[in-house]
Amino acid sequence: MQPEAKGIAGHEGVGRVVAVGEGMETRWKIGDRAGIKWIASVCGECDFCLTGTDEVNCINQKNSGFTMPGTFQEYCLADGRYASRIPDGVSDEEAGPMMCGGLTVYVACKRSNVKAGQWIVLPGAGGGLGHLAIQFARAMGMRIIAIDSGEEKRELCQRLGAEVFIDFQQTPDVAAEVMKVTKYGAHGIIVTAATKAVYAAAPGYLRPNGTMVAIGLPNDPTILAGAPPLMIALKKLNIVGSITGTLQDTQEALEFTARGIVHPVLTKGKLEDLDSWVDKMAKGQLAGRTVLQVSSDN
Repeated sequence: MQPEAKGIAGHEGVGRVVAVGEGMETRWKIGDRAGIKWIASVCGECDFCLTGTDEVNCINQKNSGFTMPGTFQEYCLADGRYASRIPDGVSDEEAGPMMCGGLTVYVACKRSNVKAGQWIVLPGAGGGLGHLAIQFARAMGMRIIAIDSGEEKRELCQRLGAEVFIDFQQTPDVAAEVMKVTKYGAHGIIVTAATKAVYAAAPGYLRPNGTMVAIGLPNDPTILAGAPPLMIALKKLNIVGSITGTLQDTQEALEFTARGIVHPVLTKGKLEDLDSWVDKMAKGQLAGRTVLQVSSDN
């Protein structure tokens, strides 16, 4: 996938309304805080929009930083019908990561069908998506096995609520360790790690009738290559995809932060830090989520 809109990236933006377009006067006023998501707008008319619960599949959707200029700029245009209102008690810095990363893993936790008291595995648990998934899963009562590497990630995952941490670089057989902890395998796994190897290994972590939720996007079109089809069939595993969420999902996810339950672990900086952060992210050296302050007024 290559962006169609050249020049300005970014799809997790939060700011204050400085102008209101025609027809939006009853929804927004100057000074309101609004969030811009990956899905910047939907048509409201296709079959998926009309369900009221599936507009993420709108065939006419506009995407921030992809089909239209993104949020790495001081002023952005937003569709007032689809911008998200930021609740009181949630800072701009905390709200930004919830516009895509937090929203994505919140919906993935729901789609996993893992119930309170059941086991969920989170590969890449110390990353930008994973550390939020830990918090949402904990809030839903799930028992969490976090998979990542390094003492910094271990400390972060355990502090956020992981019951078990497995360092994949120090563990010869991760699947065997998961089985040792869970007896029959985990009830679900959310693949946040963007690696082909994790997708291939995921079925081995699950018990019969378990669910794998695919959200990590490796740079490879065949993510399940290497996954054993016999195991998938014999275990009757469920494999589901998940991508961001609806307006309602967004408000629900933000409420977890407003209530003090879910907080992004943040590294803060300015727009000029972007290039160095992208390099660190590619090397797996950033824990949690990073936030750029674009406007000097905030």
